[in-house]
Amino acid sequence: QGDNILLAVSGAQEIEKKDHPQLFNVVEEMTISSGLGAMPRVYILNDMALNAFATGRDPKKSAVAVTAGLLGRLNRDELQGVIAHEMSHVVNRDVLFMTMVGVMLGSIAMISEVFLRGLWYGGGSRRYRSDRGGGGGGQAQAIMMLVAIALAILAPVMAQLIYFAISRRREYLADANAAILTRYPEGLASALNAISADPNILERANKVTAPMYIANPFSKPGRFAVGLTSTHPPIEERIRVLRSMAGAVSFQQYD
Repeated sequence: QGDNILLAVSGAQEIEKKDHPQLFNVVEEMTISSGLGAMPRVYILNDMALNAFATGRDPKKSAVAVTAGLLGRLNRDELQGVIAHEMSHVVNRDVLFMTMVGVMLGSIAMISEVFLRGLWYGGGSRRYRSDRGGGGGGQAQAIMMLVAIALAILAPVMAQLIYFAISRRREYLADANAAILTRYPEGLASALNAISADPNILERANKVTAPMYIANPFSKPGRFAVGLTSTHPPIEERIRVLRSMAGAVSFQQYD
């Protein structure tokens, strides 16, 4: 029920084709282009910020959600680019993939915590003091213990950084896949440019749901700096890559 929980927390409302024919038409086009076996459910968030996300562990149980602000500000080509990006996450099973990566991250953190607590409550310091008087073998054990403690402290941090790095790479992958589905990279590039310049903050977003959106809902306009702890690549870099794919070719030439 993870997808339903995410949609409920985000305040998304499911709509029918009569509610927004153009949006449904774009989703239908991308469903055919991507080869999905079933069309995702379509949702709208009553928010003027420009953003969108997709959810669902597989194509048969998926949904795409866009904000009212995005529908009002983007043209059809830009909207198609955004929908293609979100449906690419479904095609690539990114929700399931990142869930598994998150489970692995949590497991590493839990094992590290159990080891450190066991060492603390088990009197590891007393054993360390007694080993110091045991000659070379005791010194080797002490060194190994110090290395184990260092690894137990660093492993969760490194696992978290790897999680963020994987998330950024999946965003790049979804961008590239969207360019393949639409045959028009400039559509998504232009949409990302508009999203990055949007001053509105998504009201229902939080730290848990933020990684699901096409762009970080907490980023401020004009601030594209990204660090090792970011789930999204810099938007200006994503735009640069997409436009390098297009090679400044117009839609008519592509067609």
